[in-house]
Amino acid sequence: MKQGIHPQYMECTVRCSCGNTWVTRATKPEMRLDLCDKCHPFYTGTQKLVDTGGRVQRFANKFGSAAQARLDAAAASKAAKAEKAAAAEAARKAAAEAKAAEKAKRAAEYEKKAAEVPAESPAEETPEVKEEAAE
Repeated sequence: MKQGIHPQYMECTVRCSCGNTWVTRATKPEMRLDLCDKCHPFYTGTQKLVDTGGRVQRFANKFGSAAQARLDAAAASKAAKAEKAAAAEAARKAAAEAKAAEKAKRAAEYEKKAAEVPAESPAEETPEVKEEAAE
């Protein structure tokens, strides 16, 4: 091994955010941890939200407005789709009503024409028909 290129190995004080402290050896004199075996949910069996140094708040500050804008855009899109669907439904109902009105109008015209035409009476026999019947 080359001499003089390796870091010095010394005693290190390790501090966890829960308050637990212990001494070990490392290349740094002091270390700060977010989780240790005394507070980690896997080892303790308890669930807890770990927000070290306000990371969640920093994330919300950095991306919160963009996330809120996406949520607002999604809500606006959903509202526009609902409005479009309602307009399509109204147009469909209007077309159905117009079709029913047209059908009723044609039925009334047909009834009117049927009332104007007298009922057919038995056809009078023409002399030609009489001759054919006689034969």
